[in-house]
Amino acid sequence: MVKVKICGVRRVEDALVAAEAGGDFIGLNFVPNRRRRITLAQARQIIDAVGERPNPPKIVGLFADQSIEEIREAVDVCHVDMIQLCGSESLEFCDQVPAPIFKVVHIPAGPPKPETSNALLEHVSALSHRGYIVTLDRQVEGLQGGTGMSFDWNVAAQISRSGFNFMLAGGLTPENVGEAIRKTHTWGVDVSSGVETGGTKDPDMIRRFISEARQV
Repeated sequence: MVKVKICGVRRVEDALVAAEAGGDFIGLNFVPNRRRRITLAQARQIIDAVGERPNPPKIVGLFADQSIEEIREAVDVCHVDMIQLCGSESLEFCDQVPAPIFKVVHIPAGPPKPETSNALLEHVSALSHRGYIVTLDRQVEGLQGGTGMSFDWNVAAQISRSGFNFMLAGGLTPENVGEAIRKTHTWGVDVSSGVETGGTKDPDMIRRFISEARQV
């Protein structure tokens, strides 16, 4: 069954909707100067509430080019289950993180060039062989996800055919997630802006997104 991650959650009630609808992962954003950023105290409230449910989703803390000390604090204070690295972190940096990792790989817009595809496959292979879960997301200058913009899904399909699992992100919505899964054969899907109305998480959209993903 395809895994589902509801990302950029800021409120306890939205986290509970995602948990009750069957989400596998909930993403909490700790990246400075981002609209969806929350504090450690807010994160702890969400984590405590979700943790009271049976079979709760895994909590993923999002960071981008931040210090290892900040990441360790989130693990120690909030007890996040996993870390998602959204920046240009090296393999050596990833190896220092004291939790399982999602590592975002940013895909440029437009059709892939052969040399770019080869380099991408090598990067995904290196991450995967270290046991990290790759997240494919659209490359947007100055941003590290949550843009609501997609990339050429043929790139993801090629990675799938090469035998690598990954989480697909970027521009996913309840309306297109089924098509995305069928086309890319992704291991999981990751959504943030695609389940928002006016910049706020929409409970009905969260439920529909998870339902549509589960039906594929």
